[in-house]
Amino acid sequence: MQKKEFSFELITQDDKARLGKIITNRGIIETPAFMPVGTQGTVKAVFPDDILETGSQIILGNTYHLLLRPGIDVLNNFGGIHDFMNWKKPILTDSGGYQIMSLSKFNKIDIKIGAIFKSHLDGKKIILSPEKSIQVQKSINSDIIMVLDECPKLTTDKKVISNAINVSTEWAKRSKIEFGNNKSKALFGIAQGGLFKDLRIESINKLTEIDFDGYAMGGLAVGEQQSDMFKILNETTDYLPKFKPRYLMGVGTPSDILGAVNEGIDMFDCVLPTRSGRTGLAFTWEGKINLKNSKFQKDKEPLDKNCQIRNLNKFSKGYLNHLIKTDEILASMLISLNNIYFYQQFMRHIRTNIKNGTFKKFYKKYINFFD
Repeated sequence: MQKKEFSFELITQDDKARLGKIITNRGIIETPAFMPVGTQGTVKAVFPDDILETGSQIILGNTYHLLLRPGIDVLNNFGGIHDFMNWKKPILTDSGGYQIMSLSKFNKIDIKIGAIFKSHLDGKKIILSPEKSIQVQKSINSDIIMVLDECPKLTTDKKVISNAINVSTEWAKRSKIEFGNNKSKALFGIAQGGLFKDLRIESINKLTEIDFDGYAMGGLAVGEQQSDMFKILNETTDYLPKFKPRYLMGVGTPSDILGAVNEGIDMFDCVLPTRSGRTGLAFTWEGKINLKNSKFQKDKEPLDKNCQIRNLNKFSKGYLNHLIKTDEILASMLISLNNIYFYQQFMRHIRTNIKNGTFKKFYKKYINFFD
């Protein structure tokens, strides 16, 4: 079968909010889209078939963690992560750039070499160069590959941010050379710049000169105020190419997503639905519900009467409260599945309202609803 070329179609806009679709060799992704996070080849506590049932069209994996375990040899043996984890839809992989920040005590950066890690698992030395990151992502057989970047921690020091842009730009150039010419896959650049408008525009301009299949906003959702994130998106997303997908990395809450869609972002990922599920926090159209609360002990109502996946509509809040208090694994499984289902319903409503020209009304109703 002939492989399809990666492409993006911008269907319509409602002010800055964009409705589109990404065509990949493994299927179409309707945007705005949310990607459940499967860092180590699994979306925690949820079966792949159930993820598919929620309406998820793409998931995310992580280069650094998959390099450590199971490693390139195993991934190559299985022909990539799709068959290994039994997921046939598209997969996007982070490059390992976020781990350069989150595991900063285990690594140092050399612009000529890359990120030099001391494995947090066994202490082994690992060199993650721009070339190595792309090679690992090819072994993973990712459909959307990210360039290796330096994602700095939240700071007001412009010199630190400017240096991260220089490193990320150099690594982006090398990543593109290593990626080569594969029209059935995509390579995304990652813009840095923190909360500085001029630096973020500088980073975007340098990346667009290199020319990528899509563009991500990195270095956000790292501890800044939500209003500051929205402000910098408002000031800079128009500098991104109009007819290529825009990805805000590591975001976030429903209101984070809604506010970013309002500023022209197309793609999102976050661990929040499953991480919250493991702590008893459910996302619903009633708002956030802390199922640990004893007030739910005798509540006979389900989280969502309409969700029939795994018979979720037959499990009461009272039963979920019981599972949490008895520390049963089923609690994490059911609530995580509910949360992914809710997120995908939320994205579907966003897309419908953009299509119908009613996005602003939906935005005003829900922007503060989940606070």
